[in-house]
Amino acid sequence: MTSRYWNINLEEMMEAGVHFGHKTKKWNPSMAPYISAKRKGMHITNLTRTARFLSEACDLVFDAASTGQEFLIVGTKKIAVNSVASAAIRARCHYVNKKWLGGMSTNWSTTERRLETFSNLRADQKTGRLNRLPKRDAAILKRQLYHLETYLGGIKYMTRLPDIVIVVDQQDGYKALRECVTLGIPTICLIDTNCDPDLADLPIPSNDDSIGSIRFILNKLVSAICEGRSSSITNP
Repeated sequence: MTSRYWNINLEEMMEAGVHFGHKTKKWNPSMAPYISAKRKGMHITNLTRTARFLSEACDLVFDAASTGQEFLIVGTKKIAVNSVASAAIRARCHYVNKKWLGGMSTNWSTTERRLETFSNLRADQKTGRLNRLPKRDAAILKRQLYHLETYLGGIKYMTRLPDIVIVVDQQDGYKALRECVTLGIPTICLIDTNCDPDLADLPIPSNDDSIGSIRFILNKLVSAICEGRSSSITNP
């Protein structure tokens, strides 16, 4: 794995609130190695360890991107919706930011059929065919298109299972994480103090309830992905 300098600043992480954990009574004991202190009834994440794991994750996605691998970012928590979409679009990654539909990856053949239907409906809308149908038929298909856009809009160009999945919130993204484990897809996961670090291949101890924290972590990861993609162009 390439080892690069990613300018991960501890002060910036503190400003983003990356170090704030959950209340001590809500913690997962497996997170003990990643916790540095208790403060006002809350656990504080060890940012030195966060920086090390985040740097390793950046190295991993850089190398993966430089060889043309595909990424999927999953973050369905309400506060993460916009951050996930903007980060994924910036790095040309696939994303799910509304709801993980059960079997989205483990039952990939069904997902492929849904994506094909989605593509056909988008084409029909673009050509105006939907508007030429009887009103009742058009209304049904438009509702179906809206539903597909809502839940599959971030993966509409995905033609195969991703090589690496980034999970923003382990609790909200548990179904996605379990499917990745079942399929052997490597995962990078933000883990708060109430999470199980053993579920992710590469855990990043961090606050997953703060927009600032989520954006900070995602920004570092997508910057590494973008650099990796650029390196594959300049060094074919």
